[in-house]
Amino acid sequence: MKDLAAEAARLREEIRLHERRYYVLDAPLISDEQYDRLVERLKKLEAEHPELAVADSPTQRVGGGLSSSFKPVRHAQPMLSLDNSYDEADIRAFDERVRKTLKGAPSAYVVEAKIDGLSCSLTYEDGRLVLGATRGDGETGEDVTANVRTVRSIPLKLAGKAPKILEIRGEVYLAKADFEKINAALLDAGKEPFVNPRNCAAGSLRQKDPKVAASRRLRFFAHSFGRLEGMEPPKTHSDFLDFCAELGFAVTEVRRKCEDIDEVVLFYQDFKEKQFSLPYEVDGLVVKADSRREQALLGTTAKSPRWAIAFKYPGRQATTVLEGVEYSVGRTGVVTPVACLKPVFLAGVTISSASLHNFEEVERLGVKLGDTVVIERAGEVIPKVVGVVLDARSGKEKPITPPKRCPVCGGTVVREEEFVAFRCINPSCPAQLKRSLLHFASRDGMDIQGLGEAVVDQLVDRKLVKDAAGLFSLRKEDLLGLELFKEKKAENLLAELSKAKERPLSRLLFSIGIRQVGEKTARDLAARFKTMAALRKASVEELTAVPDVGPVVAQAVAAFFAQPAASALLDALAAAGLDMSEPEAPAGASAPLAGKTFVFTGELDAMPRAEAEEKVRLLGGSASSSVSKKTSFVVVGRDPGSKAEKARKLGVSVLDEAAFLALIGGA
Repeated sequence: MKDLAAEAARLREEIRLHERRYYVLDAPLISDEQYDRLVERLKKLEAEHPELAVADSPTQRVGGGLSSSFKPVRHAQPMLSLDNSYDEADIRAFDERVRKTLKGAPSAYVVEAKIDGLSCSLTYEDGRLVLGATRGDGETGEDVTANVRTVRSIPLKLAGKAPKILEIRGEVYLAKADFEKINAALLDAGKEPFVNPRNCAAGSLRQKDPKVAASRRLRFFAHSFGRLEGMEPPKTHSDFLDFCAELGFAVTEVRRKCEDIDEVVLFYQDFKEKQFSLPYEVDGLVVKADSRREQALLGTTAKSPRWAIAFKYPGRQATTVLEGVEYSVGRTGVVTPVACLKPVFLAGVTISSASLHNFEEVERLGVKLGDTVVIERAGEVIPKVVGVVLDARSGKEKPITPPKRCPVCGGTVVREEEFVAFRCINPSCPAQLKRSLLHFASRDGMDIQGLGEAVVDQLVDRKLVKDAAGLFSLRKEDLLGLELFKEKKAENLLAELSKAKERPLSRLLFSIGIRQVGEKTARDLAARFKTMAALRKASVEELTAVPDVGPVVAQAVAAFFAQPAASALLDALAAAGLDMSEPEAPAGASAPLAGKTFVFTGELDAMPRAEAEEKVRLLGGSASSSVSKKTSFVVVGRDPGSKAEKARKLGVSVLDEAAFLALIGGA
């Protein structure tokens, strides 16, 4: 008995740790299936030995811990979690319990995709969104209304005739493609990427700055409700989902009404492989009794509804030996370790390599060369190493260390202070050439219209361009040899390249992709040093003396200019005829826009926003990203954001694009 008590105590502590990592920190250490197995073991111990149960056991509450970062919200009805099943026997046992309580077969089951997202409650009064809240501990959640309002799939006003009060519950999630873009941007900035879409969605919804949440392209699927006042609720769950769609909510297209449990099992088996073709992550299906009358008869436990259950798919894992490590270089120069494995068959394919994510993950896992490792394959993504079998070690294993030289170009690999990623800082590294050319030509960069991804791919693949300077050596005959290029298109691109030579130093500094140098820092550096020649000679101390340029940025700039490849690139750009200087802004009160502050919202037709801001500065004004009472003008383009409305409330002058162009004249 003493041993059982010790095991129960250990399980409670382990489950609490994983609950905090999953629900509060959004950084899980184990898979959902592993967590569920821990809980089931503790449940079994406490059921067989009631004397082991304690009031604060994880089995006695609904969900995980509550974050203190947001205002608490008490749920009108508890947001319960679902019991989980992983095989056909479990789901048939669920059906038997339903039949026993109802004294016969249920009228039907409804099966839906179980979206791998963050549970969220949305409250509407007279059809208008008034509150968004997370599940929290099931009884009390967190007020995330400001962030919820940024999710475009969540209606701010319901369509059709809305009830007096309606609380919709569902999942906030990220599409796979959006998740990949977010992680690519984080890696580009040298920051830690998210582990999976669910954690990214959770972290985004709980951002203190709604602008960050808005940038993440979160989505929402409705799946249930907590309150409904002012109308009769639909009689079945199927009708409720149709009702949600009528109100303007998204509901998963993966849903089926099944007559009996045999049909449920067939659907589960049929969907097993199809799940990976969805644009979002799922981790199984949810089976619900369709009739709301039958749901009421079945009732709930303290933790879960008795009328629903999650029918999950087992995790796809295997063990093998890590025989070596190769280093992959992304288009932004980030060096990623890739495990070379002893081939192992898993989930229908033979796997010989797997992602190690980054070097911080290597350290966290404690993985070494020669280790027996656990690999996991979720969907059709690259398998990843998720654990180490420590008992299999022989003592001959060797540590995995980051390379000092880029495996592609031999350039210097650095880890910038305060950042996770190791990066090749050679701007001419072939592995990152295409991405760097697209950045160079972007609207906020050198604004070379017509130089898109398809064109860049052909230029690099055909070895017509080896760096940004090579763009300015292109001839018409080079372009006519590319796919879809005719005389006019070639002439237009050559004209754009000629115009790009006249861009100021600040635009060039941003375009060449110096680490830590964004548009504002590029402007600050250009304003201080005036010419590329002067900037290239600047010491770290001189760079740090520039306002808003700290030691991390200064070191990054100095390291860039110290690269032989960077010097060669800048020399070639100068030889190509690019303007390497910053024009003087009009001085003092004589400047046409002296003392005026502009904020831009929406997309301008005549020029990119960066160019419009640049024109304002050249006329003595300043550009800001936020609206306040001190703002002089808000310029509104196509598809403006909330800044225009805020300007009107504050009494700030609002200009359309035509009025702005008239104001700046021929600048």
